[in-house]
Amino acid sequence: MDFRRTTHPLRCWLALLLCAFSVGCEPESRAPEPGVLVITESEQTASYVRNFNPLLGAGRWAANHAIYEPLLIYNVAQGRYEPWLSTNYAWSDDGLALSFTTRTGVKWSDGEAFSAQDAAFTFELLRRFPALDINAVWKFLERVETLSENQLRLRFKRPFVPGLYYLASQPIVPEHTWRDVEDPVTFADPNPVGTGPFTEIESFQSQVYQIGKNPNYWQPEKPKLKALRFPAFPANDQTNLALIHGDLDWAGTFVPAIDRTFVSRDPDHHRYWFPLMQGSVLLYPNHTRAPLDDVRVRKALSQAIDRKKLVQVALFDYSRPADATGLSDAYAKYRDPQAVAAGDWVNYDPQQAATLLDSAGIKMAADGLRHLPSGEPFELEINVVAGWSDWVRSAQVICRNLEQVGVKATLRSYDFGAWFQKLQRGDFWLSLGWTEEGPTPYSLYRGLMATETKQPLEEEAATNWHRFASAKADAWLRELERTTDPMQEHALYASLQRLFVEQAPALPLFPDVSWGEYNLKRFKGFPNEADPYALLTPNKAPDSLLVLTRLEAK
Repeated sequence: MDFRRTTHPLRCWLALLLCAFSVGCEPESRAPEPGVLVITESEQTASYVRNFNPLLGAGRWAANHAIYEPLLIYNVAQGRYEPWLSTNYAWSDDGLALSFTTRTGVKWSDGEAFSAQDAAFTFELLRRFPALDINAVWKFLERVETLSENQLRLRFKRPFVPGLYYLASQPIVPEHTWRDVEDPVTFADPNPVGTGPFTEIESFQSQVYQIGKNPNYWQPEKPKLKALRFPAFPANDQTNLALIHGDLDWAGTFVPAIDRTFVSRDPDHHRYWFPLMQGSVLLYPNHTRAPLDDVRVRKALSQAIDRKKLVQVALFDYSRPADATGLSDAYAKYRDPQAVAAGDWVNYDPQQAATLLDSAGIKMAADGLRHLPSGEPFELEINVVAGWSDWVRSAQVICRNLEQVGVKATLRSYDFGAWFQKLQRGDFWLSLGWTEEGPTPYSLYRGLMATETKQPLEEEAATNWHRFASAKADAWLRELERTTDPMQEHALYASLQRLFVEQAPALPLFPDVSWGEYNLKRFKGFPNEADPYALLTPNKAPDSLLVLTRLEAK
């Protein structure tokens, strides 16, 4: 493969970008109002739809990051739960009930009082409308009980220790405004009423919207910002131009050569922090489409990928090649050396890839392409989000790698909404995607291998987009749901890793980078490597609440 074909356009792009910064071909810049924090949304799009429904995860950024709040926040950077709408929680002795004490003195933004009944109503909504139950909590919940104005008890069908994360993270909606919503699945919630620090829609246009402070926020003296403003950007390149010109105060985007293109533009104010503390980026093969259901084929595709070159070319070495367990740095203490050693199928080895494809009956033909036993050419498509330039370039590298072993692969890019729908409905051959996060690798492996997360084709799956399930994984996950013994947990996670390495249900590419950039010119208080009170990235909910309630104007 000629990687100059890959690196040359990148160099040209970078040169054009730098040219744009230096010769005056800059976008029009407008100084934001004092106290208005300008943020970029992670789901880049050319135009916004006024949808603040927090229950499907498809609403605007502010829905889950600023308007609606959870009972607790799991702080990834600190590895602990932070009390939020709930001040504490407790398990019953038999592990079949989890109780929350909800915070007193909290009001919704319209002045109505918040209570435990609002939380109970929210969980009942998930039961009545299964499409809203994206974390499948009613797979383990039995019923919800309101014991008093500030006491909520959730009873389980079976002991389920990891359930705390799913339940504590659930955005809570007000009963008094949602009880009359006929169809909460399609409800766009255009005028939200929340408990979060920013709730007032001050303006909404297709390319920019602004949200002001909650007049009744429960944390005295907070937030210290006047409002949040969100310009729409269709792709990383436009976001980067705005960031570098100082038109954004906070962003979470891939920036190539960031020290040169961003920090050097204003060394006194431009900062970034890119820890590898989120999930991982994987290449998902659709198991419902032969021959991707053959483990030999999946491992062959994996060994055809040069991850070192991919990370260098597509990510400017911000991350590193993944090992076969799929674990990021957030789960370093769980990584099993035996599983890592057995996962040689993440090593670049085109010859071994060819051998595996031959053994699967996918032979090289005279036209230079591999053909299926039926005689049809073995052709694949790789789905990515248009504008996510790091992912797009990753897929370009993979396409060229696969061509080296005779597999024709075509890049398909879609707007985020269309891409995500195809992913959830299993409408793809190969697709880049992330992994689930949480305090332990439980959510990650549940999303990758559990039967209960596997949905039929055409039905939307919150995880397990590739449609793989294992009875062994089910049994070990069930054991993890019952135990709080660290030694047993480590043994079970080691078993899950070894199974994942054996079956290669999805192909880890690199630990995902927690993108985060900020500008100190107008605001202070951002988390960073020296003060990691939260992850810097604005792309992770509900952790952003920790940042929005800390920032202040200079």
